[in-house]
Amino acid sequence: MKNKEQPTQLFLKWFDEELKLSKVRIPTAVCLSTMGTDDFPNARFVSFKELIDDSFIITGPLNSRKGLEIENNNKVALTFWWTETERQVRIQGIASKISDQLADKYFEARNTNSQAVSLICEQGKETDNLKKLEQKVLDKVSENTKISRPQNWSGFSIKPTRIEFMEFKKTRFHERKLYQVVADDWTLKNIQP
Repeated sequence: MKNKEQPTQLFLKWFDEELKLSKVRIPTAVCLSTMGTDDFPNARFVSFKELIDDSFIITGPLNSRKGLEIENNNKVALTFWWTETERQVRIQGIASKISDQLADKYFEARNTNSQAVSLICEQGKETDNLKKLEQKVLDKVSENTKISRPQNWSGFSIKPTRIEFMEFKKTRFHERKLYQVVADDWTLKNIQP
């Protein structure tokens, strides 16, 4: 059936309810899944930034494994699990690179240590001297100068094509709603637990 309610509005409502109750240190953590260049799926936690134009924004290095995998295949999935409200949201969508202006905004909002790590480290690459790398980061931080966003650091906007909401119940008769884009419009199905 066609649905007038935008699923992203329901997402924001649930997200706000979880944030009000959450005791975890990083309540914006979300599992990003990509298809690996070796044909194995990959999953890792990233930080959800915000919704812009009904798309989910995440950031990180473009030359990291996740960045290279998204460049190779931009069909991705996000999975949120919220402990306090016992809800899960699963999103499938298409990722595209965000603008440089938006990437600059997110990079400037990071603390200096995070900026230095992004400037100096090549996320996921092998190193033979972790201490030396850490010292480079500490030296950069101690310079106390503005760190500009590296060109390989940006983010992705994930336009959803499918969003599933699940509320866990003690009876295990979980409530599940599946929104899908069909002919440029959201449809809604109730699905079995």
